[in-house]
Amino acid sequence: MTRLDFIPGTLCDERMWSRLTPLLGSGFAFNYVPLHQSQTRQQMHEVIAAHSAPAAHLVAFSLGAYLAIEYALLHPERVQSLVLIANSARGLSENEKQTRRRIIPMLKSSAYTGMTRMRLRELLHESHLGDQSIIDIIQQMALDLGKDVLLAQFTASMERPDLMERLAEIKCPVLIVGAAGDQLVDPADLREMQRHLPDARLNIHDGTGHMIPLEAPQALAADMLAFQPLKP
Repeated sequence: MTRLDFIPGTLCDERMWSRLTPLLGSGFAFNYVPLHQSQTRQQMHEVIAAHSAPAAHLVAFSLGAYLAIEYALLHPERVQSLVLIANSARGLSENEKQTRRRIIPMLKSSAYTGMTRMRLRELLHESHLGDQSIIDIIQQMALDLGKDVLLAQFTASMERPDLMERLAEIKCPVLIVGAAGDQLVDPADLREMQRHLPDARLNIHDGTGHMIPLEAPQALAADMLAFQPLKP
């Protein structure tokens, strides 16, 4: 049985994977890294180290995927394979940085009531903006994890060094999964990541936005089941 260690994104927990894991079959053991328990970038890496296998198959989303790249560069002996979902090795786009700079002061000075409709429009494909089952998961994670977690994650992950040129150091197999309609991650960055990585596959899907594990779990499950290092 293959163990998968899942690393979520900003303001996400194990519920981010709730639509995906039932589609992967019985050949896997699922483990969830509690990223929300850390406040600094260093603590995030410590949590990944403490809650993943000694030689891990990391399945990571958004912020979690960026951290997984950093972790693989820092500890290559501890990573057997990487599945990187909806993340650029270049870090955040300037537009996303500006959005966060605008949001952080508002968060500090007011109560947090969950994802705004504007933010959901940035995260989801237009075809899913009316899918209440997806929105409910996102909103409940946001409300349960809350303002302090969001502020810590926004602050700790705002400035992400460009790791594109260092990807050649990652020798383990890598699966990159992205979305043509992702407003936060440029698909061109994903193609460049594939070119830099020695052993990488890339799948870019239509009909989904940034929240691929919730919006397109069937496509993501098919990608992972076809990824040779994860064969049970």
